[in-house]
Amino acid sequence: MPSASEDPVRLLARLIAIDSVNPGLVPGGAGETAIADFCGAWLTTRGFEIHRLEKRPGRPSIVAVARGTGGGRSLMLNGHLDTVSLADYDGDPLDPRTHDGKIFGRGAFDMKSGVAAMLTAAARAVERGPLRGDIILACVADEEHASSGTEEVLDSFTADAAIVTEPSHLEVTLAHKGFAWFDVVIEGRAAHGSRPELGIDAIAKAGHFLVALEAWGHHLAQAPPHALLGTGTVHASVIHGGEEASTYPARCQITIERRTVPGENAQTVQAELTGILDDLTATVPGFRYHLHPGLHREPFEADPHSPVVRTVLRHAERALGHPPIIRAEPFWTDCALLDRAGIPCLLIGVDGAGAHAATEWADIASLHLLTGILTDTISDFCS
Repeated sequence: MPSASEDPVRLLARLIAIDSVNPGLVPGGAGETAIADFCGAWLTTRGFEIHRLEKRPGRPSIVAVARGTGGGRSLMLNGHLDTVSLADYDGDPLDPRTHDGKIFGRGAFDMKSGVAAMLTAAARAVERGPLRGDIILACVADEEHASSGTEEVLDSFTADAAIVTEPSHLEVTLAHKGFAWFDVVIEGRAAHGSRPELGIDAIAKAGHFLVALEAWGHHLAQAPPHALLGTGTVHASVIHGGEEASTYPARCQITIERRTVPGENAQTVQAELTGILDDLTATVPGFRYHLHPGLHREPFEADPHSPVVRTVLRHAERALGHPPIIRAEPFWTDCALLDRAGIPCLLIGVDGAGAHAATEWADIASLHLLTGILTDTISDFCS
C-alpha cells in the first residue's frame, strides 16, 4: 500500500495537471471524468470504499468511505473537482509550477488545494490507527455552475458533521450569503415609431422599474445588518429589449440578482419584488409585467458552538499559534446544501489568490498547515 504521508503538494500538482473544466460554464469542457477516475484510484489504493455517482453522464462525483469500528461520529469532507475556463489563463494552466513558496495553475487555489489536503488528511488519519466513526470524502462535480454534485451526494450520504475545504486563507468561515435570480418581463405594445398612439414603449416602462430597483437597494443598505455578512443587496444583471429603431418595443426583460443573508430566502425576496412591481402597476399608466423566478440558493450560518466548529477551531489554533480569524463570505458555497440536509458544517481552506483569474496560486505552507488541521480534526472528531 502506498504511504498515506504523501506530500499534499505533490498530489495537488497531479490534480492541477488534469483538465476538469466545467462544461456547464464552457461548452465542450472536459468535465470531471478524468479527475474523478484519478481520485478514485488514489483512494482505492489507500483502502477506501469507493462510490461513483453519475446521474449526469460525464459529470461524476466520487464518495470515498473509511469505515469506523462503530460508535463514533462520522465526518464528511467536501471539495469540488471542477474548474473554470482555461482560456484566459496566463501561461499553461495545466502545468503546475512552484515558485517563491507558491504553486501555480488552474485550480491551484479554487479548489484542488482543498481536495489534495482533505484526501491526504483522511489517508493519514486512517494510517494513525482505528477510528470509531466513518470518514466520508465527497469529491464533487459541478460546484462552479449548479452544485449538482453535492446535491447528488446528499441524496445517498449523510454525516454527523462536514467540512468544506474551499479556499479561505486558513480563516474559518461560519456564514455566507445566498442569492435569488428573477427575470422581470415588462410588457409593451409594438407599433411603428410614427404611431405613438398605438405603441407602448416597454423599455421606457422598464425605466420605472430600474429606478425602483435602485431605491430597493438603498433601502436594503439601511436595514439592520447581519453580524458577519452585513445587509442583503440587489442589482440588475442583464437587460434585453427592442427590435429596431423604428418600432416601439413590445417587451423588455431585466434579470436581477438579490443576494440574501440569513433570515431571507427566495420566497421573502419574491414577495418584496412582487410588491414593488404591483405598486408600479398601480401608479404608472400602461405598466404591465410578468415575473419568472430563476435559480436560487439559500444563505448559510453555522452554529459556532457545534462540536465540529469547536474541534476545528481548537486544532487550527494549535497549528497556527493563535485563534483563527472567524469570517463570512459574500459568495455562495456548498455549505448551504449540507446545512439544509441537517449536517452541521463550516468552511476552511488554503491561502492564495487568483480564483477565476489569469494567474492562480496556492500558498504551499498553508496547504501543509491545512492538511495538518484536517488530519487532527478527523482523528479527534471520529475517535
